[in-house]
Amino acid sequence: MGQLIKLQDYISRYEQDIYRYPGKFIRLKKAQWEKVKYAWENEMLDALYSAEEQMQESEEWLEEKQSFFSTVKNWFRRSSQPEERENEDADENSGEAPFSFSFTTEPHTLADLKALFLEKLFHLQLQWASSTLRDASIIDKKYYYDENLKYFLQRFPDTYLCLYKPVFRLKNAPVELEVILLSPIMTWCITFAEGKEDNIIIGSHERFWTELTNGKEKKIVNPLIALNRTENIIKKIYQAHHIQFPIKKVILNRNGYLDYKYAPQDIQLIDKRNYEQWFSSLRNLTSPLKHIQLKAASALLRYCQSQYSERLEWQEMDEDEEQGG
Repeated sequence: MGQLIKLQDYISRYEQDIYRYPGKFIRLKKAQWEKVKYAWENEMLDALYSAEEQMQESEEWLEEKQSFFSTVKNWFRRSSQPEERENEDADENSGEAPFSFSFTTEPHTLADLKALFLEKLFHLQLQWASSTLRDASIIDKKYYYDENLKYFLQRFPDTYLCLYKPVFRLKNAPVELEVILLSPIMTWCITFAEGKEDNIIIGSHERFWTELTNGKEKKIVNPLIALNRTENIIKKIYQAHHIQFPIKKVILNRNGYLDYKYAPQDIQLIDKRNYEQWFSSLRNLTSPLKHIQLKAASALLRYCQSQYSERLEWQEMDEDEEQGG
């Protein structure tokens, strides 16, 4: 399952420590899958649901949540660092509800269980990509139903790091880029040029391309414009931080065809004819997370814009302290 390290301009906990969270997510996913799989195989899912409900509703858990935020806030004040810092176990006990085992439907097969588990992880990823211990962004509900986002998070290995249409701040101006996918060995800049099944998209050097569907023509904006912008910005950031990490550009049409006779040599056109081969080559990459990959991710995240506000728990504690002060 690919990891969502940045979504648009939402604050992400990966920004706080890119060298810790990718490994933490992999460990969490493995541990929780083994637990839920064991419960399902031994017909104990109901017991997990019950335990989960009791934990979330218990007064003890709520008191622990309040106590935790009070303790950590005092720690922040004592810290010499002005930025947010977290100890190793802080966010595991941050007062957020624990990983949920309750599914919307009953899994009858192992495949059902995997699909439901991945959906739960997808929601967890959106949480991690829109909040930190202290701050949170208001996430647009459309991303919970974004099939392209799910594609990157549910079809790729855990070692792939995804920046999904990130907003970069360059020269005090926000710039939205295309999808950036960091594998352990490569930076992929990916844009979609898709439509109805078996459509044909005819490329050119012009500002507009032509999409043919059932004999009807439609003009679409040349996807290379945004894709080249994305590559150029990444290249400049890598150069500024002395990072040597290969970059490849992809135009993706999984259900139709791409026809561009004189396409630039540095562009990969992936359509219905060669999609499975390309996708399999990425999925079958067994390399673990690499230091250069995390270094590249760290450099990119530094230039990403984040809009957020302080979490309600922290605001309430501020108010309580002011009143008691």
